[in-house]
Amino acid sequence: MRVTILAVGRLRTGPEKHLIDDYLTRFDRTGRALGLGPVQVVEVEDKKGGGKQAEGVLILKSIPHRATVVALDERGSVMPSPKFAQMLARHRDDGAGDLVCVIGGADGLAQEVLNRATAKLSFGQMVWPHMLARVMLSEQLYRAASILSGSPYHRV
Repeated sequence: MRVTILAVGRLRTGPEKHLIDDYLTRFDRTGRALGLGPVQVVEVEDKKGGGKQAEGVLILKSIPHRATVVALDERGSVMPSPKFAQMLARHRDDGAGDLVCVIGGADGLAQEVLNRATAKLSFGQMVWPHMLARVMLSEQLYRAASILSGSPYHRV
């Protein structure tokens, strides 16, 4: 199952990019044997300043037709890492060819994007900058692959 992180905004060079690259490289290595990956990052940016509605149009255009969509949203479900890993495995086992994790911009995600999502996931009640949300999602993808592979990376 191919995995895409679809995010609003451009990630510049810096510590966040280094962390994301490291976690996604680890995910690709661990996930390959599990039928997970490769992972890619797709960035969209509304240069006309149309807000979350305009971003939503760009996001929806970037999602493959039959993809399973997980929206990161502050009102989404908070789930422990093992449950996230099980969700990935379930989608893979159900034959999903593409899993797209969507991270919105400063104003969140358009309702149309939330409606397209199979699941809505939250990293807690606090609001996180979208660049840190990318780092956290990248780490959780790697952690999920580690859990599924039986690696000691995730300790309970």
